Formats: sequence, C-alpha cells, structure tokens
Amino acid sequence: MVELKTDASIDAMHAAGQVVGRALTAVRDAAEVGISLRELDEVAHDVLRAAGAGSPFLGYRPSFAPTPFPAVICASVNDAIVHGIPDGYRLRDGDLVSIDCGATLDGWAGDSAISFVVGEPRAEDLRLVETAERALAAGIAAAVVGNRIGDIAHAVGSVCRAAGYGIPEDFGGHGVGRQMHEDPGVPNEGRPGRGYRLRPGLVLAIEPMVIGGGTDGYHAAPDGWTLRTDDGSRAAHAEHTVAITNAGPRILTAREERP
Repeated sequence: MVELKTDASIDAMHAAGQVVGRALTAVRDAAEVGISLRELDEVAHDVLRAAGAGSPFLGYRPSFAPTPFPAVICASVNDAIVHGIPDGYRLRDGDLVSIDCGATLDGWAGDSAISFVVGEPRAEDLRLVETAERALAAGIAAAVVGNRIGDIAHAVGSVCRAAGYGIPEDFGGHGVGRQMHEDPGVPNEGRPGRGYRLRPGLVLAIEPMVIGGGTDGYHAAPDGWTLRTDDGSRAAHAEHTVAITNAGPRILTAREERP
C-alpha cells in the first residue's frame, strides 16, 4: 500500500535524511588508502549514535538473505554493485567505493548512497560515478506531480544506457516512510507514462546502479548479500530520498559537498 505523507511527516523525514547525509559525508572524508571497510562502518555508526538515530540496515533480513545484515552501511568496492558487507578489507589506491546508508529518527527513515574513488582515480571510474549522479539527477527532475513512476525509470535508464552502461535487473528504488522499504517500487529502467501516478506526499528513494562493462548481469557473492557484476567490471551507485511536492521534488538526504 502506498502511503502519502503530510508536510509535517516530510519535515520529520528530512531530519532523518540529514543524519544520513552527515554519515555519508563523514565516511567519504574518512575513506583513504589503508582504512578498513569495518572502520568506515564505525564512522557512520558514530554519526548515527550522536544524533540519537537508529539504523534500518543493522539486523535487516529480507527473504533472500541468509543472515541479518551486520552493519549500518553497505560498502561495495569495485565490481560489487550493492549490499557489500563492511569487513576487514583495507582500501587500496584507485578503489571505487559505493556507500549506502540509512537512518531512523523519531520513527521516520532516510536512505541515500554515494560512490567515489579512493586515491588516484581512473578516468573510466570517474565517468562511471558521474553517470550515476547524472542519472539520479534526471530521475529527481522527473519526480514531479502528475508524472508516473515510469517517467522516473525512463529518465534514469536513458542516461545510463546512453553512456553504454549496464543496469542490474530487479534492483532499483522504492518508497520510504516509517520503513526503509515501502511501496511503490522505482525501477531504473522503464517506459514513460506508465505506473503509479506521482502525487504530493509520496516519498521515494531514487537509486541508479550502473555496471561499467555494459552488460546487465550480476550474481550474489558467497556471503549471500553482496551483488557483483558478472563480467568483473566496476559499478557505481547513487541515491537520494526525495519527496514529491507541489513545489517540485524535495531532496531529503542532501549533504555538504566536499570542495
């Protein structure tokens, strides 16, 4: 069931989203060659604790998962697309890192993701990240009253396909509210004019995922969580929680950008 939020509820979700934004900024700033993914998880956890926020990731166990998720961030490196478990892996020069983070505050959730390169970047990785961000921006621009979910999906997918990238099937955005995952689903590819009509009060996580090799194939790693590209190419992920309003899309997880 799709729940439309009141203005007060959206403001409360914005507060949760700001915690997510601070956590992602802190992780990005701490990410350097030699730091472990587990240490980055603790950086994010410190931000959540300081804000009095909980994590919708920690202990989350959907039907496909063999175990509850053990961390407050997903940390996906290089050929990992999403759902990477933060472990003892230490970042190396040139690693492409995607961090997904959520927070719950006063009963409301926020969800966002960023991708970046540690150390000396490769040009193709920067292009991959930039494309994911452009696809996110296009999806947000389509998130206006009167459009449909298919318009968002088409906007996201068009940017990714035009760049020659793959899009993992069956993974995309979703509604957000008191739960991290709510109806409706938001695919990363689709036909315009189709699907649920966007109305004021609808809150969505829009999250492009792009595969650098141009194919759509992926597989689950042995941990049962991490999704990796079939062709071994690198992947990037970008996400914001966005409210549909009469004044246009409102990004609830905006963060301070590093100079």
